[in-house]
Amino acid sequence: MAPILELRGITKRFPGVLANDHIDLTLNKGEILALLGENGAGKSTLMNILYGLYQPDEGEIRVNGKPLTVHSPNDAIAAGIGMVHQHFMLVPVLTVTENVMLGVESLRGRIFLDRKKSADRVRQISEQFGLHVDPDAYIKDLPVGVQQRVEIIKLLYRNADILILDEPSAVLTPQEADELFKVMKSLVSQGKSIIFITHKLREVLAIADRIMVLRLGKVVGEADPKTATQAQLASQMVGRDVELKAHKTPAHPGDVVLQVANLSVLDDRENLKVDGVTFDVRAGEVVGVAGVQGNGQTELVEALTGLRSVLSGSIDILGKDTTRANPRQVVELGVAHVPEDRQTDGLVLSYPITDNMVLNTYYLPPFAKGVVIQQGEVDKAAGERVEQFDVRTPSINTSAGSLSGGNQQKVIVAREFSRPIKLLIASQPTRGLDVGSIEYIHQRIVEKRDAGCAVLLLSTELDEILALSDRIAVMFRGKIVAVLDAAKVTKEYLGLLMAGVSPDQVEAPDQGEEVEAVF
Repeated sequence: MAPILELRGITKRFPGVLANDHIDLTLNKGEILALLGENGAGKSTLMNILYGLYQPDEGEIRVNGKPLTVHSPNDAIAAGIGMVHQHFMLVPVLTVTENVMLGVESLRGRIFLDRKKSADRVRQISEQFGLHVDPDAYIKDLPVGVQQRVEIIKLLYRNADILILDEPSAVLTPQEADELFKVMKSLVSQGKSIIFITHKLREVLAIADRIMVLRLGKVVGEADPKTATQAQLASQMVGRDVELKAHKTPAHPGDVVLQVANLSVLDDRENLKVDGVTFDVRAGEVVGVAGVQGNGQTELVEALTGLRSVLSGSIDILGKDTTRANPRQVVELGVAHVPEDRQTDGLVLSYPITDNMVLNTYYLPPFAKGVVIQQGEVDKAAGERVEQFDVRTPSINTSAGSLSGGNQQKVIVAREFSRPIKLLIASQPTRGLDVGSIEYIHQRIVEKRDAGCAVLLLSTELDEILALSDRIAVMFRGKIVAVLDAAKVTKEYLGLLMAGVSPDQVEAPDQGEEVEAVF
């Protein structure tokens, strides 16, 4: 029987970059195919070609043995191909049914929306595939894991047989990720086929039927998850051995660098998102903030870095009151910030890499002499940082917006780590990075800690929190519900606290487990 999907010789070139180099891929009916590769390997480009967002320079797409030309996502959907993006495409103030039916509305007569018919279909799909979603619930009231199921229902509602899941567990708790995997198994058991893009090797080995590895735009191998190991997959991805464990010695905390007291912060809609939070971070330690995305972490970091006004409470950095400080004042105290949204808060996408590397220091020597930018020094620093942090780019003058997401993240990390700092506020520092880059960033965070820097780490990746933190603060609905010794907790215990279970309702573990980095 012919594969349900074939890509033959897919080639895509951009100026100075061969993104896909004669790639062959097959997907069988009822199969989960994991697609692995480091940043710039060509995964996203390949999937964007399949979904109609790019056109290939060479090659052919076949669905059920028949050639298919995909000019747009509409063509892909018509051919039974759907994609769940890492960042959900949902309207928070609409119901599940209203989100699902957008663009393919059912009508009563020629005028009125037939919400009941659509809701009945959503309910039927939900029950058939074990998705457990209320058609009448509002998106804004749903946990992240349930919102993701809504995205899957949108594809099934449009009769997709081939589902592309891009980093589907990136914002989920361990329990929600387990539920997602059950859903994926249910989908393939009923004839659906899945391409699963992720950087989490442990998940690949647990859920995939077959693994395909890309490197530098080429297929470098396939692997059987029954026999492959994380180390083997990591080596295939980056072309060298990768250290999968974040090694660090016990911390020796010094003086308090960051002191937060009774801090409350509103979001853009005047809702209370940070609710009376108190904690501190000392020199020479990593304090990790664990929590499902959307529980106030974003607003907390924005307040700490001068990007959002404080409703009440205080922030003190190195003995100075920074509660009302602006971002430049915070930066000049020796604070580095890796923001969670690299495109909105971390980069000017239309600027070249050179300018993005000095966004917060361009007015200081050696990059400026008075009011005159010293372009030679700017270019020199950019070249050194691109090489040191392995930013994959044709040129230092390439615009940041043309880089892959992982390479955009590397530009930010290179900028923030390449100057003397006393406090590092890192929010999702390895989001979208490959295993080799994660290894490097983790080492640098530990080096900063050991050099006496205070580190506040916010991550939805529990493995990352456990591997790097000395203390862990769990955040739920704007409050710090527990502060724990990282050496004495488990991922399962943290996952329960992150999901809103009170520490009084669950037995704390006696000791932690050995944790690998976020692979």
